[in-house]
Amino acid sequence: MEEEQSPGSAVVKGGEGAQLVQDEEVKKESFLNEAAAEEEDDEDSLPHSEILDIFEEGLARLVQDPLLCDLPIQVTLEEVNSQIALEYGQAMTVKVVKADGEIMPIVVVQNASVLDLKKAICRFMELKQQREGGIKHISWRYVWRAYHLVFEGVKLEDDTLRLKDYGMRNRDEVTFMKRLRKK
Repeated sequence: MEEEQSPGSAVVKGGEGAQLVQDEEVKKESFLNEAAAEEEDDEDSLPHSEILDIFEEGLARLVQDPLLCDLPIQVTLEEVNSQIALEYGQAMTVKVVKADGEIMPIVVVQNASVLDLKKAICRFMELKQQREGGIKHISWRYVWRAYHLVFEGVKLEDDTLRLKDYGMRNRDEVTFMKRLRKK
């Protein structure tokens, strides 16, 4: 009995039955490779704009949750995490009153320092400007040189002190006060 070898199969010992099994295995492997390639093509077929629309639609549904309803539609992960921390008592809201009377609700962790509050104010304003447009750049270096943050008449001068050290609690107000020039 002479053994034959067809393309795509190994050496056959044991006749035509073994040959058919090996041919089927090669066909199955080829089919799986084609299916995987088609699946990759399907994933790449959605344009970026459609994926972005799907994501924003899901995010809009998420923000309708009673816990997250205070957040804007173009919410960031940082804002969602802050809101959740606030709900669990791991964070507090500090109401920062600007010179024009506008109140900015800033969320910081319970043991935040004055520097953490300043960074949160910067981030809040940056996000607000992105959403509403307006001023392109704020010189925070100038702001912190020209203004103090004041809580109950006490200037928050030491960036390393925690807000708790000043006696600040949830929903307390902090205001901007113009610094006096030193001569």
